[in-house]
Amino acid sequence: MARQQNSEYFTISAVSSLFNIHPQTLRLYEREGLLQPDRSAGNTRLYSRQDIEHLSTILNLTREMGVNLAGVSIIMELLKKLRETQAEKDALQTVCAQMELHQASLKATYAKPSLNS
Repeated sequence: MARQQNSEYFTISAVSSLFNIHPQTLRLYEREGLLQPDRSAGNTRLYSRQDIEHLSTILNLTREMGVNLAGVSIIMELLKKLRETQAEKDALQTVCAQMELHQASLKATYAKPSLNS
């Protein structure tokens, strides 16, 4: 995951304190592929706001809904695909709207003059 400049990052200890979980739990989530924190030059894990949002979702699924890590992995992948599909749909709707405007413009430009003129 490429780090963005001027982004806010949190260390593993800050994140574990924020969510009241053991740092080993965060390491486990990383090993399982559920989280992918950035790394500093000294190889320290750096958690972005997006990582924290993902962690919040993971903890909600495991703590509140009783989903195991295999289920969380599947759900997270489905959520990712859903977001991608929504983005594609939005892009297609934008293109469709642009094409409709262009079509209307062409109709106005090449409209046949009425016979009563």
